[in-house]
Amino acid sequence: MPELPDVPEIEFRSDVTVELVKASARDEDVVFAARVSTKGEQSLSDVASEAERSAGLIRYLMRDRHGSPFEHNSLTFFVQAPIFVFREFQRHRIASYNEESGRYRQLRPVFYVPARERALQQIGKAGHYTFEPGTDEQHELVTSEMRRVYTEAYASYQRMLDAGVAREVARAVLPVATYSSMYVTLNARSLMNFLSLRTHRADAAFPSHPQREIEMCAEQMEAFWRPLMPLTAAAFDAAGRVAP
Repeated sequence: MPELPDVPEIEFRSDVTVELVKASARDEDVVFAARVSTKGEQSLSDVASEAERSAGLIRYLMRDRHGSPFEHNSLTFFVQAPIFVFREFQRHRIASYNEESGRYRQLRPVFYVPARERALQQIGKAGHYTFEPGTDEQHELVTSEMRRVYTEAYASYQRMLDAGVAREVARAVLPVATYSSMYVTLNARSLMNFLSLRTHRADAAFPSHPQREIEMCAEQMEAFWRPLMPLTAAAFDAAGRVAP
């Protein structure tokens, strides 16, 4: 086997990055949108003064699944995570995504390795299974094999780039555990739909069992959103975390 060429220092991560880039999202936006149905044109400033008295309206809208008033807002997140997490994100066709391109820039050697607390064993049949902690031996095997394969894959990628092969061709050897970055823009209704499916909560009316890595993203997104729309977030919880 030929010697591996010098490559940029490889980084192994077990976390994800989520940042709130910008947001126009308040409980008043929900009230404003809802009351135009019954009051016609109304100024947002008038509604803002009524917002604290409107928790009941928001709970009603959530409970009876009148969803469109929850769409008149916007949140944009910056996310860094493994590519396989982004593929799960993009199953949700209720957001706008812009991801960095391996065609136009050299991808960085940053790869995902599960933390020790990440469950490794799938117990049971498809659709009726649980994930259980792995043994020390399993964790050591996962860590060593992933690091070895990532290092070899990135060396192959670098050799092809050094030989003048186009980035869009050379990237084919890189694993889906390579970290990428993207912007995600969505409204509160879409976010609640995402959270209902990508967080595991015992108080949910329909408990979901997401892959842990995308749940890590969802938890951080929810943490940014809840202080912006506390009445809506509380109504979402009270409704069993079912999106309207």
